[in-house]
Amino acid sequence: MPQFSYKARRRSGEVVEGVLDVADRSAALVQIERLGLFPVMVDSAKGGATATPERPTGTRVNLRSFLPPSMQKAMTRQRRPKMQELATFTQQLANLLNSGMPLTVALHSMTHLESKGIPTTVSRDLRQEVMEGRSLSDAMAKQPIIFSELYINMVRAGEQSGALVQVLRRMAAHFQQFAEVQSKFVSALVYPAMVVCVGIAMVAFFMFFMLPKFMEMFNGFDIQLPLPTRMLMAFSNAVTNPWAILGFVLGVAVLAILVGKFRASETGRRKMDHWKMHAPVVGKVVRLNLFGQFARVLATLLQNGVPVLTALKITEQVMPNLLVKEAVAKTREAVTDGKTLAQPLARSKIFPQLMVDLVKIGEETGDVPGALSNIADTYESELQVGLRVMTNLIEPLLIVGMALVVGFLLLSVMLPMFKLIANINNSAASGK
Repeated sequence: MPQFSYKARRRSGEVVEGVLDVADRSAALVQIERLGLFPVMVDSAKGGATATPERPTGTRVNLRSFLPPSMQKAMTRQRRPKMQELATFTQQLANLLNSGMPLTVALHSMTHLESKGIPTTVSRDLRQEVMEGRSLSDAMAKQPIIFSELYINMVRAGEQSGALVQVLRRMAAHFQQFAEVQSKFVSALVYPAMVVCVGIAMVAFFMFFMLPKFMEMFNGFDIQLPLPTRMLMAFSNAVTNPWAILGFVLGVAVLAILVGKFRASETGRRKMDHWKMHAPVVGKVVRLNLFGQFARVLATLLQNGVPVLTALKITEQVMPNLLVKEAVAKTREAVTDGKTLAQPLARSKIFPQLMVDLVKIGEETGDVPGALSNIADTYESELQVGLRVMTNLIEPLLIVGMALVVGFLLLSVMLPMFKLIANINNSAASGK
């Protein structure tokens, strides 16, 4: 059996060395952890028989190396995981720890579990950091793309309170709820998006394939085409003209650049966020989502023992809307001055009176996290209703819009046909 020499530290910091007869390096690490040691170095002992993996003899061509460096960097850049992926990862880690596994063993097992969106190297790096004596929250802080400030601070609160498993389970439920809200929001837009795509495809087919055949037939007769037909022909000629297409593409590109610069500025972002919150039909859904997200994040942080000022700072960073972000920042400043949470929330004029009243009741009863959880449940329920209402309003509007477009196309084709038939009848009558 192969032998592995190791160097490890006791909990007191004393360094110990030894040799183990185990099957592989992973088994050596597990054995060291069972001895209550933190492994520092594990290597095959001299003279020990270890299996050497064969190297491939063929030359493998990496096509990615022929791409520009900027494209290679973009392709290899680590993406931020989705809410559902974080929920799965967090729940798996909580289950392993709850079964009695030490943290390092649980992280080692996580490298063998399927966690979509989170590479196995993340768990491997976390395990290495923990084995070197760092806390799990400090190890996660070294991977900001994967773990947000919200995640890190909640794990730190769980470590300090000795309730890491409970905190991880609450976080998993937290991310699961947000994932469900996002899924419902996307599902509400799927049908309208499909209707728009089908409508665009139908109009394009008519403009590029059907309309030219009708125009050839009408050009053979000496009749004055109606106004709708002339408008449709002018539009068709513009769409099929290469210079017009080039001008349209350039115009769209310039407009996109201007809009992007406007949104990148603080003034532009504030105006865009204000418009989103007050837009007809969609504005109510956006507000419900923002208020529910604010209450859910803050409640989750406070329930897990995060101090209120730190919780407000993290919530401020999480909020996607600049107006809400500024209101949370002013609330944090006011709370620092010794005021209650409800007063600055009311003074911001952003949050509804219902939320302010429920927070005030929570402060009076000494259960602000519970009050915020009830607020989050209320707004998430209203959000589901709001999404259904929005969908029910958008669908008939799209159907009416498509009916108007199709009606205009049919009218543009049928009117000259009616006029042509009338001319033929008049010619036949005069011939008699």
